Amino acid sequence: MSPGSESALSDIFAAAIRAVDPCEAVLRSLRIDGKRMIVAGAVYDLDSFERIVVVGAGKASSRMAFALENVLGSRIAEGLILVKEGHAEKLDFIEQIEAAHPIPNEAGENGARRILAMADAADEKTLLICLFSGGASALFAAPAEGLTLEDKRQATSLLLQCGASIDEMNAVRKHLSCVKGGKLAQQAYPAQVLTLIVSDVVGNRLDVIASGPTARDETTFLDAWHVVRNYALNMPSRIMHHLELGMQGKIAETLKNGPCLDLTRNVIIADIGLALSAAQECAKRLGFDAEIVCDDLRGEARHAARFLAGIARSKMARTGPGSKRCLLCGGETTVTVRGSGRGGRNQEFALAFALDTQGLEGIAMLCAGTDGGDGALDAAGAMVDGNTVSLARRLGMNPEHYLDSNDSYGFFSRLDLLSAGKSHFRTGPTGTNVMDLQIMLLG
Repeated sequence: MSPGSESALSDIFAAAIRAVDPCEAVLRSLRIDGKRMIVAGAVYDLDSFERIVVVGAGKASSRMAFALENVLGSRIAEGLILVKEGHAEKLDFIEQIEAAHPIPNEAGENGARRILAMADAADEKTLLICLFSGGASALFAAPAEGLTLEDKRQATSLLLQCGASIDEMNAVRKHLSCVKGGKLAQQAYPAQVLTLIVSDVVGNRLDVIASGPTARDETTFLDAWHVVRNYALNMPSRIMHHLELGMQGKIAETLKNGPCLDLTRNVIIADIGLALSAAQECAKRLGFDAEIVCDDLRGEARHAARFLAGIARSKMARTGPGSKRCLLCGGETTVTVRGSGRGGRNQEFALAFALDTQGLEGIAMLCAGTDGGDGALDAAGAMVDGNTVSLARRLGMNPEHYLDSNDSYGFFSRLDLLSAGKSHFRTGPTGTNVMDLQIMLLG
């Protein structure tokens, strides 16, 4: 790949990340006017509260908490957030617990139970401010009564490998939890609850982001059961029994209505739309005719890559000599794991895209997670162009074999090693999370 393409792709991605910085998003959305706090048009009289308590979870929660401390400072009486390992910021008033992602661990469970206790202690003179973002479903993990953490770990692993969408995954997670599906809001009643959200979900569904701890849930035990059955998942017996009891009405449903909703406000402060708009503006400054193709890309990574490759070929055919175009997409694809390799959805997407555009001159593409990771791996994604596959073949590699083995991480690692290239795209933790970005340069 040419240095110019690498530089442009990196610059456009960086502009998108800056636009959805959680700290800046909080400061844009929340301000103090004397003794009033104003959030998205809602006014909170700070003198009417005896305590302000801050809780939260997610990959962006630490940056959000940093901004909130700058605004509220010592007004915060107590706080605890759960962050992904390696994503912590320096905070003065809000405690942080680093927990595992995407498979939950004991640190996440213990932290979730502490947050539940803090919500339970809240009263009508308490303002509970919640900070949630992508990653919270794994980090904020407290199994429902009768289930164990190991049950949830097994369930999460099965859901991650079967190709289920985030909506489907979280429909199951909510019904195995004592904090998700609005249950945190129920526990905090009669406190007022304000939730600030960085969305990593297509369509910004409040009940799906972080599995909706403070939102009305649109799904049921029956929906969760259908997900398990449709993907033929061999769930632990305790989970199946739990879902059966729920369908029989012997276990309470997730939050559908109730007085706690009248005291709860959910505000989305950053999403993929902001990132794409900033990426488009940056691409224009770099001299590209920039277009946002979609912000809701879903489905199997390799199928979505084929879809975008077709669009790229069509646009290339209509791009004149000397013209430069940038196509932008956002969303969250899935991978059905059938092989034994390593590779997240972004790297699998990039490898599939490279195969579908092999030999096509004048095209380069970056697919990367806005959180700086791709599953549990150290790369955010990968850069490819029309020569990636031919280069790999000249080096004795078989790209199709790597794709069939779900070993895209292995493919790009080997390719970079043999070619001294930089196909792997590494940013480190970005502190935010608004799904994935696909940036295509043509011409």
